[in-house]
Amino acid sequence: MKAVRYYSKKDIRVEDVPAPSGPLGDDMVLIEPLVCGICGTDLHEYIAGPIVTPATPNVYSGATLPQILGHEFSARVLEVGKNVTHVSPGSRVSIQPLVSPRDDYYGRRGLFHLSEKMAVVGLSWDWGGMGERAVINGYNAIPVPDTVSDVQAAMIEPAAVALYGVDRGRVTSGSSVLVSGVGPIGALVLLAAKAAGATKIFVSELNPNRRALAQQLVPEAVVFDPRETDTDKLFRDQTEEGVGVDVALECVGAEASLNLCAKAVRRRGTVVQVGLHVKPASVDAMLWALKDITVEATWCYPVQIWPRIASMIGTGIFPVEKVVTAQIAPEDVVEKGFEALLDPKATHMKILVNMKA
Repeated sequence: MKAVRYYSKKDIRVEDVPAPSGPLGDDMVLIEPLVCGICGTDLHEYIAGPIVTPATPNVYSGATLPQILGHEFSARVLEVGKNVTHVSPGSRVSIQPLVSPRDDYYGRRGLFHLSEKMAVVGLSWDWGGMGERAVINGYNAIPVPDTVSDVQAAMIEPAAVALYGVDRGRVTSGSSVLVSGVGPIGALVLLAAKAAGATKIFVSELNPNRRALAQQLVPEAVVFDPRETDTDKLFRDQTEEGVGVDVALECVGAEASLNLCAKAVRRRGTVVQVGLHVKPASVDAMLWALKDITVEATWCYPVQIWPRIASMIGTGIFPVEKVVTAQIAPEDVVEKGFEALLDPKATHMKILVNMKA
């Protein structure tokens, strides 16, 4: 079968590899991937890895390089093990890619995303969404209704990251919100905040193309370049009594962005760390104390969030497909996918690989 495989830094190959064969495990599902997103994690692996893709066998899954990529994807079920009853051959599914023990400290508490033994389909598992076939655990296959398209189903995984951040910030009807950084996750955070009922939304972004997209996604948002804006004056002039926003969501993983969020929130406000920092950040801890703020940090998402997101998408309040800027064939994944996303002059936000193209 055809598969996109990661070998090492700047080394991704489209190859023919053996398809899954042999008896299917009782709790496993054989699937046919349909549409798969290229994630920021995939980009980090490409430019600086291997980081999370295992150069030696993963402690839980046993997977190692080369790795079939793809952890944001939709699929069609081809075969199920005898213990799997929630999907059947022909079912359309969105893949919840986290693989972890059900019986360790975190598993017993339903906090599967926090297990120290976690693996991820498409990063540290034998199969991924950029192959023509894959085998996953039954619990990784989440059925989606007909109101959710294959493209939308592929977007549920990054949408889960975004919605979890909004949940942790306790954004609700009437909230004022700052979204700092409008990469793919930041754009989805923007949509999720709007879906949660935020009525005053500010967006900080350096890239003019992404600022334009943010304005298209939420036309009433106040979109600005923090390098060219007096942010103290902005939040003083455009929030109730000038106190600042209720919630600031940091979606870059950058020190300056985090500190902007701390400055933007009102006293007793909440800063949510959604972006992943690759190095330590210096912060004004005294400012945090003086403002009595809450700082929430997020990692992945609770896996039980999938049906809720599918419902939000199906009813139209969470239009995740608007973040997608291109679909490409697997053969073009490096040039038109990874390299296109890394081009600082490009206008792309989210690129999906159509496995049927």
